[in-house]
Amino acid sequence: MKEERVKTDISVIGGGLSGVCAAIAAARLGQTVALIQNRPVLGGNSSSEVRVWVCGATGHGVNRYARETGIMGELFVENQFQNMDGNPYLWDLTVLEAVRAECRIQLFLNTDVHEVEADGEEDHRMIRSVTGWMMGSERKIRFESEVFLDCTGDGLIGFLAGAKYRIGREARAEHGEDWAPEVADGITLGSTILFYTKDVGHPVKFHPPSFAKDITKTSIPIKRVIRSGDSGCHYWWIEWGGELDTVHENEKIRDELWSVIYGIWDYIKNSGNFEAQQMTLEWVGALPGKREYRRFVGDYVLTQNDIMAQTPFEDRIAFGGWSIDLHPPQGMYAKESGSKHLHADGIYHIPFRSLYSVNVSNLLMAGRNISTSHVAFGTTRVMATCAVIGEAAGTGAALCVQKQVMPRELHQKHLKELQMTLLRQDASIIGLRSEDEADLARRAQVTASSTLRQVGVERAVEPRRLHTDVAVVFPVAPALRGFELLTDVSEATTMTVELWDTGRAENYVPKSLIAAVSARVATGERQWVGFDLRWEPEVEQNAFVIVKANENVTVYHANEPVTGTIAFVKGAKPIVDPKLEDHQPEQPVVLWSMKGGLDRKPICFRSPEASTAFSAERVTDGYLRPYGTPHLWMSEQMAAGREEWLELAWEEPKEMKRVQVTFNDNVNQDLINLHAFRTSFDVMPELVKDYRIETCVDGTWVVLLRETNNRKRTRRHELASCVSAAQLRLIVESTNGSPSAEVVEIRVYG
Repeated sequence: MKEERVKTDISVIGGGLSGVCAAIAAARLGQTVALIQNRPVLGGNSSSEVRVWVCGATGHGVNRYARETGIMGELFVENQFQNMDGNPYLWDLTVLEAVRAECRIQLFLNTDVHEVEADGEEDHRMIRSVTGWMMGSERKIRFESEVFLDCTGDGLIGFLAGAKYRIGREARAEHGEDWAPEVADGITLGSTILFYTKDVGHPVKFHPPSFAKDITKTSIPIKRVIRSGDSGCHYWWIEWGGELDTVHENEKIRDELWSVIYGIWDYIKNSGNFEAQQMTLEWVGALPGKREYRRFVGDYVLTQNDIMAQTPFEDRIAFGGWSIDLHPPQGMYAKESGSKHLHADGIYHIPFRSLYSVNVSNLLMAGRNISTSHVAFGTTRVMATCAVIGEAAGTGAALCVQKQVMPRELHQKHLKELQMTLLRQDASIIGLRSEDEADLARRAQVTASSTLRQVGVERAVEPRRLHTDVAVVFPVAPALRGFELLTDVSEATTMTVELWDTGRAENYVPKSLIAAVSARVATGERQWVGFDLRWEPEVEQNAFVIVKANENVTVYHANEPVTGTIAFVKGAKPIVDPKLEDHQPEQPVVLWSMKGGLDRKPICFRSPEASTAFSAERVTDGYLRPYGTPHLWMSEQMAAGREEWLELAWEEPKEMKRVQVTFNDNVNQDLINLHAFRTSFDVMPELVKDYRIETCVDGTWVVLLRETNNRKRTRRHELASCVSAAQLRLIVESTNGSPSAEVVEIRVYG
């Protein structure tokens, strides 16, 4: 046996997506990091060993403009390019390559940490080291750091260090949560094993193993959806163990899950109820994907009430948006649906105080073990949300090392710097404005070659009869003075539209009725019908315009999106099978859906008033995501061969060394790492493809750098040498398919 000692600034234990993003964030800020993972691959439940889809704030298209940015966003977009078909092994590579790109990360795979050295009184503990055994290598490694991150999911490191934690469900009275049980108990969400199937083109027989369960003697065929063409996460409901200890009885849970998987496959292959003669089992997992175990106690416990109220915490450092998604304790054997969902009106915010331990001074946590109630955990537990929490925790850890403080003191004395650092990283925060004093662009006058000033969509390709209400959302900046809709009218009728606000800048649901207007329309095709809608809100924001159902009217969809403009259809029932999920369809984000491809098919309308929503100065307004309005510059449509540009000008020359540009990668487009769906493009069309950066020297524009075939959202350019100039230009030569140039932000540093 070989004994080793590794000393780094930060130790991150757990190589799921929260640990990966934490390690990358800390390394990019200049700190040395040990990333320790007890499996041979990174990615945790998303890896090829477990193969769970990476879900997040979009809720599979329920929430709008909600896809994560920052490191998780980079992984989504890179995987889309490298792995359009959702191969789980290529996803492993995407995650591994992101870690290996950071020279300050030392990666330790197959290393199981099970010893923690900590000291101090119960309320003031301090971790000194953790020790792990590298399987297959006979190496015992002691890791020493200033700050430790528990990203293990199960919370083993914090537990061994004496950190306060909870397991199970709190009583309803503890936090006043409607979805909590009357009496506290130890019940958690269960674990799942998935399987993949394949059509091999010839008959395949299947003889079930001796331990396969006869599922016809259970409620599964009656209460769950079984289809021969489904595999992978379509069978997320193969879940069990919530009434057990999901850690100490992990082997028992695995055996039960295996018995059901092989029983389901026997039922599909041999019952005669399915067309499955040529199908075979391609892969069956061996590692239960755990949903829940310990939740540490931090300085703040996030609750159901915070989620539903979308509490805008002063110390918010990330956001989520998945529904509160709780499953019955009996899992796959339950007689009720496999899950029930409670949706807020949009994304919710996560406070930094929920990311550090209340009693272990140098312990941060990220992932499913952060400080939440069991009910709130029902949404924070999904992996893309865990990942953005990881980035925030890793950033906090790096600043703790740099400033020689503990996380609580970082919150008390350096909160603004933490948030500004996260914004500079393009992290997943909504509603905070950058106030980075080092950013020279904030003091520049910004102009552009052209700006899109007309809000609307006119490229009609797909008709929709108004059997039900539809809606369009678009920015009002500064005022709305009229609304026109492209229609076919089969019989003279009266059309009615309603103007609503969205209540909060981060929401995309109708909240308060502003006005309702009707118009008498004659029979005719492809006619623009005008409505005298007028609104001058106190602050720029989105309008939610509902077009009321009318059987005599047909409206039109376009075949490509327009940033800032989205379409909705009002539905009466959830789209999923109620045997699987209960979404309570009266919730606004469920009632008003953009599923079925509507995220890229806006309804044709136009607003005659000139808009400032896409003006050049948006690139320095401090917002990196849509928030009330899109907060980006968009040019007019680029004619063939025509370039568009943004110019920053200062009264006096500035010393410039770094330029950071954030392009639009359409965070309204849902992405997923595995095989749930496939986009028709491998690079976001809205992204700028070819561009260059120039500065003006003695009246002549000089090229500083040129980039081609860009497919990334945020680009950080270190100039070859420091440049002194009073003007800087970003010239967009082409996009990846969008007709206009779109830029979210420009930053310049000396």
